[in-house]
Amino acid sequence: MNEIKLTLNGVAVAGAEGQTILEIARAHGVDIPTLCHDERVEIYGACGLCAVEAEGSPRLLRACSTMAADGMVIHTDTGRVRQNRKTALELLLSDHTGDCAPPCTLACPAQTDCQGYVGLIANGQYEEAYRLIMEKVPLPASIGRVCPHPCEDACRRRWVEEPVSVAALKQFAGDLALRQAPAEPETAPPTGQSAAVVGGGPGGLTAAYFLRLQGHAVTVYDAMPRMGGMLRYGIPEYRLPKAVLQEEIDRIERMGVTFRNNVKVGREVTLEHLRATYDAVVVAVGAWTSIPLGCPGEDLSGVLGGIDFLRDAAGFALSGRKVAVVGGGNTAMDAGRTAVRLGAEVWNLYRRTQNEMPAEAIEIAEAEEEGVVFKNLVSPLEILGDNGTVKAVRLQVMELGEPDASGRRSPVPLPGREEILEVDTVIVAIGQRPDTAGFEDIRRSKRGTLIADEHTFRTNLDGVFAVGDAANQGADIAITAIGEARRAAEAAGRYLRGEAPEDRTPYWVKTEPGAEDYAGREKRARVHRPRRGAEERRKDFLEVHGGFSGESAAREASRCLECGCLDYFECRLIRYANQYAVQPEKYKGRMHRRAVEDDIPEIRRAPDKCVLCGLCVRLCEETVGAGVLGFVGRGFDTVVSPAGDREECASCGRCADICPTGALLRADAKRAPGGKVEF
Repeated sequence: MNEIKLTLNGVAVAGAEGQTILEIARAHGVDIPTLCHDERVEIYGACGLCAVEAEGSPRLLRACSTMAADGMVIHTDTGRVRQNRKTALELLLSDHTGDCAPPCTLACPAQTDCQGYVGLIANGQYEEAYRLIMEKVPLPASIGRVCPHPCEDACRRRWVEEPVSVAALKQFAGDLALRQAPAEPETAPPTGQSAAVVGGGPGGLTAAYFLRLQGHAVTVYDAMPRMGGMLRYGIPEYRLPKAVLQEEIDRIERMGVTFRNNVKVGREVTLEHLRATYDAVVVAVGAWTSIPLGCPGEDLSGVLGGIDFLRDAAGFALSGRKVAVVGGGNTAMDAGRTAVRLGAEVWNLYRRTQNEMPAEAIEIAEAEEEGVVFKNLVSPLEILGDNGTVKAVRLQVMELGEPDASGRRSPVPLPGREEILEVDTVIVAIGQRPDTAGFEDIRRSKRGTLIADEHTFRTNLDGVFAVGDAANQGADIAITAIGEARRAAEAAGRYLRGEAPEDRTPYWVKTEPGAEDYAGREKRARVHRPRRGAEERRKDFLEVHGGFSGESAAREASRCLECGCLDYFECRLIRYANQYAVQPEKYKGRMHRRAVEDDIPEIRRAPDKCVLCGLCVRLCEETVGAGVLGFVGRGFDTVVSPAGDREECASCGRCADICPTGALLRADAKRAPGGKVEF
């Protein structure tokens, strides 16, 4: 063949007559996206993603089907080209229905591959499950015990009977790893750069873990005597044994992370010193200040903040034996249940009903079992005292009005209706806020939190990042701090390498099915962890819940419906969608909702994931010689379906192998460690 010369993105390259622009580009390491092209079949040029710009041509050219000519000047990444590709992708996605990732993963603030590790546990691959969890959460045994599991709230098994026990399975994998001591995580070679992490709670420990994995030298500073933050000082022993937490912290220390306790920024060290000493700083100081009630009498002896009480509860001696806990969240439940264990008679005061409480249902139920008395639809007006000490609480009786911004019905005072509750201790657990003293150089929000970019977690100070309860929206659950800290560690790593920050939220295709979509599923009872009786557990601080055995863990894990797309990690459509920052909602309209089919031997066919690229149709006809598949219907309702003799199908699976979107999968496909698909 005769050689031809052309210019590709400003570089002179050579090709041969008869080659397409795409072939020459790939030969010279230039990536041009395409969904419908494959060397095993004839050129079709259907998807339009491979469009490029040629000087002198008024229209864009399809690189996969346009033969290169001598002297061509080709540009593969201009603004016009990118917009064309983005539009093509958005149109394809406007009728693409499915789940890129399972709803449990999308609901998890740390983006843990819940479906992946649950499936591995079901298969008895416990170490692989543990390692998959550790890709996102370095404290699985601890978090598995205390997480309020938004993943389970999103689990579609709830449409059948009850969600899968995702958090308990995380605990199972973490506990087993602590007993069997798998190999320590491997860190990258030393980078010669260093990072300081301020705060040794779940966020700080997570940031330290992932920064150390990158090969950086990491030092964690914490104001408390021991690492763990709220996991150690804010969650009672009966929910999270501190020996378990310490083992997971020790594992992080063995990686080479340096811990420095009893060091508070603004007291023993300054932020300026840390910035001068280290190449990056991650601030994860949490929210340790209890929000006050704002009523008269709060300064009386016997009025305590919920976090202050829990922090000191291990060595705490209550001044009296009648305790009122104000609040409806998990901290209020922890405070009430702890006070019961210290021998007190406990009332929980909440201005709404139990149905509106933000605490987990299991926490409310167990508190009630242990003797906490719930006094709802009341709000403290005044804390009454005698000689400077609490003696009672004056309460306003409430009723529920219209829903507020949270969706819960608002509490409304009933005029003239008051009550007096005689108590000698009041524990206020209505929320926490951060103490940002020492961080005055970082811009703060009106609510007093540190302002950080929601994607990169960068603050206004160069090289300083902020995450968790001290940043942005304030106090949240531990898994949220963990998720932010991992992403902040990635952002800090990019900063240390001199790379530009990534500030985009990934695009996912999602569906919203309902109970009717799961009406035919077999019901299988949820496996519950063993639990100690209320009369026994209210007398001590031993752990309330036991863990799964291998048999019960496998049985529970096997209830997973495997909602996510098994082909996600190989899907070119979603890779390009994120590469070109698509916004397909602009083309929102009627979308198909068609069932998964198994009418081709050994193949599962999901018509709503198909983008009509034609690869499977052409491969079956041109390479296999069967012609089983074809385009059926016209226009918007066109679908790839068996159009020929099904008996001609060789069950070779090549149509599934060539599919770029997961619309065709081999029937024996399953999730492998790390999320890949194996057969």
